[in-house]
Amino acid sequence: MSISCSIDWLPSKISRISFGLSALRTSVLRTSFKAPLKVFGRAFALAFAITLATPLSGSLSYADEMLVPLTRLYCRDRRQAASLVGQDTRLFDTELTNGDRQALLTAINHSLDYLSTPGSVAEYSDYSVEGVTHERVRDSLIRFRTLVTQSESAEALQQAVASEFDFYQAVGQDEEGTVAFTGYFEPTYTASLTPTEQYRYPIYQKPNDLDQWAEPHPTRADLEGTDGLQADKGPLEGLEIAWLPTRLEAFLIQVQGSARLELADGSQLSVGYDGRTNYPYVSMGRALIDDGIIPEDELTLPVLLEYFEQNPEALDEYLPRNNRFVFFRETDGAPATGSLGYPVTAGRSIATDKSVMPPGALALINLPLPQRNDEGELEARNASRFVLDQDTGGAIKGAGRVDLFVGTGTEAGEVAGLINDTGSLYYLLLKD
Repeated sequence: MSISCSIDWLPSKISRISFGLSALRTSVLRTSFKAPLKVFGRAFALAFAITLATPLSGSLSYADEMLVPLTRLYCRDRRQAASLVGQDTRLFDTELTNGDRQALLTAINHSLDYLSTPGSVAEYSDYSVEGVTHERVRDSLIRFRTLVTQSESAEALQQAVASEFDFYQAVGQDEEGTVAFTGYFEPTYTASLTPTEQYRYPIYQKPNDLDQWAEPHPTRADLEGTDGLQADKGPLEGLEIAWLPTRLEAFLIQVQGSARLELADGSQLSVGYDGRTNYPYVSMGRALIDDGIIPEDELTLPVLLEYFEQNPEALDEYLPRNNRFVFFRETDGAPATGSLGYPVTAGRSIATDKSVMPPGALALINLPLPQRNDEGELEARNASRFVLDQDTGGAIKGAGRVDLFVGTGTEAGEVAGLINDTGSLYYLLLKD
């Protein structure tokens, strides 16, 4: 039987338990590539924190029956996707033992560690896309690791991948493969292990009995008060890990899910995600637009931050609208960890909606990415990059959203805030 040279549209719907999700058109905040963003004197960029999510007319709906999130490519479409492999030129800029190729191998090994767990087998037991199995994902990573190690050039790797792998494209926001990309990072803040006049806003450990809390869970206002200073009167009393100088910084750590805290004595404390209350993520940016505070076509990250700097009392109104409350644990200097329980790798780990995307799998992204030019300035250049699907996020919903992990610290924050565009996402699996 001959195969048509087009996208193989798998059955459009599956009778799987609904996750109550919808694919979203995501408007992200744009800023100049010329200068870093500043928040309270620190370089900072965070499109993820203020994502504007609005339904896409005619878009995918996961409400009652979930549409299949990936489509297998054939013939011309597959050849076009394979041509993108050669654009990951950073892999061969340095020797194998260091640089970007070593970072990719590290990320592959983390995915293989995850795929060796019983939990990973269970995650794939009812995966929605025909042919995407736990065994095939694992075997694909093992073979790809060998190719990355043995290939002597981007061209050689491209030829091998094109010959040995099938491409499955994410259907995107519009069923035509359009994926909205943002960047995220592990921020670094100054903090104190004790409350002072300067450091007043805590981040918290997970309550031991969180799993036994009755639903609906307490709201953000119930837990910390509308001003963020009343937690000592409720179930979070005594669970403080450290105190931040501003309420917004404490909140943004909840958005990012991890942070490195610089203490007054020169030491550093690292914290990572350890649980949350059961509420959906609510965007502050969307709320400001809906309330007529900032016109949608004028909203940028600097505008939003400037608004809260000039109107700090407004945080008492808008932060409590996001009832999702995130808890942390000390990580003893360990690297940032994704939702699979393994470290994420700068430039090589992505966050997707794990209710629809294959956890730990090898993928290829194509989009404009900020890169340094000869003058040392960041500018957007079209690029492709091999990545591993190793994380998720509260604002990452549906088959049309991806967050790329950029790294730790100020420069990573600058780059993360500039990743703000649409592109394509492909998963790579060994041919059957």
